[in-house]
Amino acid sequence: MRSESTLTLQAPSRTQPGKRSFWSWARPLGGAAILGFLLWRLGAGPFLRGLRVIDAGVLAAALGIGVLTTFCCAWRWSLVARGLGVRLPLRTAAAHCYRSVFLNATLPGGVVGDVHRAVRHGRDAGDVGRGIRAVVWERSAGQVVQAALAIIVLLVCPSPVRPYLPAAIAAAVAAGLGAALLVRARPQRAKRLPRALRTLKTDIRDGLLARRNWPGIVLASVVVVAGHLATFVIAARAAGSSAPLSQLVPLTLLALLAMGLPLNVGGWGPREGVAAWAFGAAGLTVAQGVAAAVVYGALVLVSSLPGACVLLAPQISRLRRMPV
Repeated sequence: MRSESTLTLQAPSRTQPGKRSFWSWARPLGGAAILGFLLWRLGAGPFLRGLRVIDAGVLAAALGIGVLTTFCCAWRWSLVARGLGVRLPLRTAAAHCYRSVFLNATLPGGVVGDVHRAVRHGRDAGDVGRGIRAVVWERSAGQVVQAALAIIVLLVCPSPVRPYLPAAIAAAVAAGLGAALLVRARPQRAKRLPRALRTLKTDIRDGLLARRNWPGIVLASVVVVAGHLATFVIAARAAGSSAPLSQLVPLTLLALLAMGLPLNVGGWGPREGVAAWAFGAAGLTVAQGVAAAVVYGALVLVSSLPGACVLLAPQISRLRRMPV
């Protein structure tokens, strides 16, 4: 189980090593700063309470939902890869996705697992570029569907951001139109990347919008988002929240969207900060929001543990083959 976090892969450049060095510590530092602020303001109580309320039933539900969402992510990835001309059996995709979820949940940044599976699949398929693009488009498709569902829910249901949402949407549309006009007004720059633009167009057409692909991609993405929401609602109920679903779902969506921010430590940081703000702004308690986010983080970690088995399986098999 994973949230639709941002995956950015850049081409090497002369300044890239310095940038990677900066972001390698800046990203987890940002998440740690948010957690430190919450600990300073609220104390350790909400964090410890969130861990104490987890029982076997909650863990079983999280594991079950995790199986469903992980296989939906694998299905979506295999559809995109097939559209790009890269073979990826569903069983292989599921194993890679489980390993990716585990690495994302245990390493800073929240995207290390996605980068690993992108490069690994590209090498196995003999085309690293297409392997990387398949993961980028698979994650992008999930983010687009999650954003669309979030906009619909936040517009329909009451939430702290509802009054500002129309202005935010208008600003985003205006920014997109401005960028398009800028490119149109300066075609000499667009001509510098004709190959990249052709690849972009072909990938979207064949990998995402092909008739045999897009229904499955949309369905898998909707199921994944629904699974994340269900897990967060279970976490909030375990943490003691009795708010109706019409109030709780928008708040959990805001917390899930915050997980897309790269400033986190294995997914921790922005999620807890936004949950604290959203629950408090909605008339619930800030401590309850933090506790719900902590429970959710623990459930995500537990549901990712099959990925640890996938990660260790080759080493165990290698040790068994070694002569005694």
